[in-house]
Amino acid sequence: MHEFTSSSCGRLDQILSLELQISRNQISELIKSSNIFINDKVVSKPSFKLNLGDNIKVIFPEAKEDEVSKFNVDFDVKILYEDDDILVLDKPANLVTHPAPSVKEATLVEWLKSKNYTLSTINGEIRAGIVHRLDRGTSGALVVAKNNATHAALCAQLVDKSMGRVYLALCDLPLKENLIIDKPIGRNEQNRLKKAIIPNGRHAKSAFANIINYDGVNLIAAKLFTGRTHQIRVHLSSLNRHILGDNLYGFKSKDDKIKRVMLHAYMLNLIHPKTKQAMQFISPLPSDFYEILNKKIDKEILDEKINPKFVSSSFDDCDKWLCAKLSS
Repeated sequence: MHEFTSSSCGRLDQILSLELQISRNQISELIKSSNIFINDKVVSKPSFKLNLGDNIKVIFPEAKEDEVSKFNVDFDVKILYEDDDILVLDKPANLVTHPAPSVKEATLVEWLKSKNYTLSTINGEIRAGIVHRLDRGTSGALVVAKNNATHAALCAQLVDKSMGRVYLALCDLPLKENLIIDKPIGRNEQNRLKKAIIPNGRHAKSAFANIINYDGVNLIAAKLFTGRTHQIRVHLSSLNRHILGDNLYGFKSKDDKIKRVMLHAYMLNLIHPKTKQAMQFISPLPSDFYEILNKKIDKEILDEKINPKFVSSSFDDCDKWLCAKLSS
């Protein structure tokens, strides 16, 4: 339980979000579950107006024990790092991060529970431990919180941009130049499965850089400043660039050998919530990337191009452009 006295007036979800350093969506989930009390009374609306001196109690739900998935958890997930507070996983492609009504298979959350991990409950039982999600087809590094304090601290890093996420993707065309896209994303009115760039959407910013452009093989890097659903895919689509296998956003090919969106969460940088140590995790490129890259690129050149230092430096032009824009 977290208890405090309000030192200001305003909306409950806004004040709680600042106090707990978690998103307003997460606050809404806690409210829906009747886990927030104002002056010992349950509150049912995120818009509830707090007064100076109000007593606020937040009760985080207990993790359920002995919960058995209705699906067989017959897969394993590689662990990149683990301690008492965080777990960094190398999520395989075509694995859903957490359960949903439309999901008819075991998910990463169910795998975590099958291994008896203690997980944070801020996001509720369905998304236990999940700080940030990866799409089903996306592979790579993903951090899991083992307790609520860690979860809140990691969410705060997502908000203040101190958590860095860099992806690698195979595209149908190279970028004309390295660039930053700062365009809002919201629901696509024509297709409920898609997102789109719309004027009243949520702020979304991504940086893109060419890594390899050789003989029809185009490997790019994407750096996220925000974390909207399908952000990389939507922003690339606005440039008429599409990730291989991403038929939803316009990739076209007669070759049906690509079984997923070729997007990989390659690099994850964060500050450890307890030790305050800067940490970097690298998820090696999966075999399906190598199957495409090795046909055209010598191993020595490929190893040089996907070296984490080289990938990070590829955004230098973007960073200079951003600094120039901010100072102008």
